[in-house]
Amino acid sequence: MNKTITCKELNAELVYAPKLKHSYIQVKHDSTIIIKTPYKQESYAINFFHEKETWIRKQLLKNSLHRQPQVNLEDEVLIFGEIYSIDTQEAQYLRQKLHKMRIYSPEKVLSAYDNFYKHLSQEYLPQRVDYYADIMNLHYKVLKFRKMKSRWGSCSSKKIITFNTQLMKVHKELVDYVVVHELAHLVHMNHSKRFHELVEVYLPHSKTLRKRLKNIRLPA
Repeated sequence: MNKTITCKELNAELVYAPKLKHSYIQVKHDSTIIIKTPYKQESYAINFFHEKETWIRKQLLKNSLHRQPQVNLEDEVLIFGEIYSIDTQEAQYLRQKLHKMRIYSPEKVLSAYDNFYKHLSQEYLPQRVDYYADIMNLHYKVLKFRKMKSRWGSCSSKKIITFNTQLMKVHKELVDYVVVHELAHLVHMNHSKRFHELVEVYLPHSKTLRKRLKNIRLPA
């Protein structure tokens, strides 16, 4: 049976694992702390917990910075990194979708949110793409919008650019990074040094933006 041990205000689940050669600590995405050790002495685990406190707090801070804000479905909506009430003007399209439902179910509510983000993508992204395509002197053929699990955008050799509709949840400067990133693929269909240099021309802080975006976990 697992136990809970404490280091100041931090709690960790202590797991006895006799087959392990060493003790280790895991900080999960939900900030749960797990300590696995082959040693039965609880005092050893507590000392180990205190010894690793600084590292643990760093991981917890990373989680807090990278975690997407959670919203209460049907009451709130996440738009460009900010949580809005469902009653605001920004959420009007979503509110109308929800009000038209005769039978509520978690699946239908989530589908309404997905439709809202696709609608917002179709409204917002073309203007940002055209803005940067103009100053970069680049031309695409088609824009597509769909929910994706593993990437924020893509660009095919046929000059078809596809955006993840979940982009509407992140801050606008990160959206612009994805836009410039995909447009740059019209010139370089890779992630070579020349590709990143091209992105950097139009977004001088692109390295910072790329790192921020990389650390955001795509919603399910």
